[in-house]
Amino acid sequence: MLDKTLTFLVIGVIALFGNWIGYGVNPIDAAPGMLIIIVITLAGYFLDKVVPLKIPVVIWVSVIALLITSPIFPWQQPIVDATTQINFMALATPILAYAGLSFGKDINEFKQLGWRIVVVSLVVYTGTFLFATIFAEIGFRITGQFK
Repeated sequence: MLDKTLTFLVIGVIALFGNWIGYGVNPIDAAPGMLIIIVITLAGYFLDKVVPLKIPVVIWVSVIALLITSPIFPWQQPIVDATTQINFMALATPILAYAGLSFGKDINEFKQLGWRIVVVSLVVYTGTFLFATIFAEIGFRITGQFK
């Protein structure tokens, strides 16, 4: 858990600076939101280790985030206010960079997969994009936000 914690803290600090440079949000103002995001992520990893179900960590993290930002949670509004200081792209950039670096250590296994992995990846990404677009379109039309 210590290595995960340090990794998340480094990513958080990089994201805070990216948020500051790219979106003009002072790192001091955004730090509480980033700490909340890091704690939620660590809680998801902890649940993954202690709960005997084989559920992906991203599900645990998403459920925790959903619960503490829902109206039933007593401190929902301060959490939402703090985390809205973090721009998604400022957070995604260091995460994707870390993923790219970790991918580099598996390049030999990737080479063994050959050209088929490229085709599968393109189909998966295209399908994900198209279905997300369809769901967004449906959501906009239902809520009346489509103009």
